[in-house]
Amino acid sequence: MKLSQGNKLCKGHLCRSISYKIFYLSSMMQQPKLFLVLCGCTPPGRHVEQHDIFLGIADTIENLFPHIKNFWPEGRVHIDAWREVNKVEDYHITIAAKNDTEGAGAVTDKLFLLNLGGYLENKFEEQHYLVLTVKPNKGAATKEAKTTLFYQYNQFTGATSHIDDRYGIDVDDIYEIEELLPADQKEKYRIEITPVAGLLEEDALHLGYVKLPV
Repeated sequence: MKLSQGNKLCKGHLCRSISYKIFYLSSMMQQPKLFLVLCGCTPPGRHVEQHDIFLGIADTIENLFPHIKNFWPEGRVHIDAWREVNKVEDYHITIAAKNDTEGAGAVTDKLFLLNLGGYLENKFEEQHYLVLTVKPNKGAATKEAKTTLFYQYNQFTGATSHIDDRYGIDVDDIYEIEELLPADQKEKYRIEITPVAGLLEEDALHLGYVKLPV
């Protein structure tokens, strides 16, 4: 397509506008994000595949591969599911540098991950269900988890539903709960929680086996 002198992209404000947009999009693509990863592995001496949850911060899921391998060094760990955490309930979840205080403290609630366990009659296994929730404290997060259909219906007489684990993600020391973010990432980043009722789509769930490079 031949452009006239006045429409050449290398001239005037049009060039500056396009350059700014490219820079802006490039910056957005490089923003660190919070990832929730379901890892699978059959460690030496075990008979069936085991699973665990990994939470980490990176610009892409691929850049978390080395961290996941360090997280589970026994055997050949792989990914069974992963989620880029952008929306939890009516909140937007973003990552900011630890020393960037702009926007800090806008929401005092914290992000919690709860691992629910329950049973179905005549099934020789424990069912599990993960809950991500934004709440002021562990008690409120536990109360929220107990309202889920999983908690209410995955139990019967003699085998009640329960909460296996309660984790606070990016919580202050006053919370006596185990934190999931790696220590080096907690030193570099913080999680920002912003109310955005009805403005964001639900996070995509990526399901399926992902082999990590050797």
